[in-house]
Amino acid sequence: MSSPELISSRSPRVAAAKRLARRNFRGKERRFIAEGPQAVREAVEHRSEGEPTLVELFTTVEAAERYADIVAAALDAGARVHYADDEVLAEVSQTVTPQGLVGVCRFLDSPFEAILKAEPKLVAVLAHVRDPGNAGTVLRCADAAGADAVVLTDASVDLYNPKSVRASVGSLFHLPVAVGVPVEQAVQGLRDAGVRILAADGAGEDDLDAELDAGTMGGPTAWIFGNEAWGLPEETRALADAVVRVPIHGKAESLNLATAAAVCLYASARAQRAAGGCRSVTSY
Repeated sequence: MSSPELISSRSPRVAAAKRLARRNFRGKERRFIAEGPQAVREAVEHRSEGEPTLVELFTTVEAAERYADIVAAALDAGARVHYADDEVLAEVSQTVTPQGLVGVCRFLDSPFEAILKAEPKLVAVLAHVRDPGNAGTVLRCADAAGADAVVLTDASVDLYNPKSVRASVGSLFHLPVAVGVPVEQAVQGLRDAGVRILAADGAGEDDLDAELDAGTMGGPTAWIFGNEAWGLPEETRALADAVVRVPIHGKAESLNLATAAAVCLYASARAQRAAGGCRSVTSY
């Protein structure tokens, strides 16, 4: 196991990491930035296409001492580890207050066909979701609810936007995510795989409580979530088997996207794990 190398702000490695703030460079290099101990720890443990996902780590000496286990694991995994001062960390970081660990990671999205082949039981489809924080938070909700995959359509935000990565709080590394899939292709592929398609919309004709009471949510399900500001376009709603609203029992005008996604995904997770659902009550 080699030792960390001291690096300066003039290093080409620093310049290369800084460029990953821009989407076109992320796409060209197929690399993205993950910051903080939680995300870097997840990246160290993750492998993409048989290769370690973390390829490079910038750390302050203080952070390297505090998170010695993470740095040691990164070195063991073959990542290049650089000691950097606060100035260098600020240059490569995408946050106002860096936490002392900044990782450069390989892209880890999965082919949509591989997701279908795995016979998913619960999927979140992000269609027309433009806010990176919302995208990352929905991904986190899907992970927590035990979803099998997340699909970002070609009209949605970049999965590797730094705000998306941070908002996922490590969940990006936990479940398969397909990107750039046209919504029509996503719906047709999932339907052909035996998955029921539900569109979440505040103006939906069907009520989530009524769906649960009717016992219709125990089978494989994909939820389509749209833009928080204007919801789902009519042509996307028309693709679904049902358009479902989360009932508002109090006086709130509406729920934000991530909250509505959490309610819908957990409703499906509970129905699937109940007697007669498509999952065992003990499986997670």
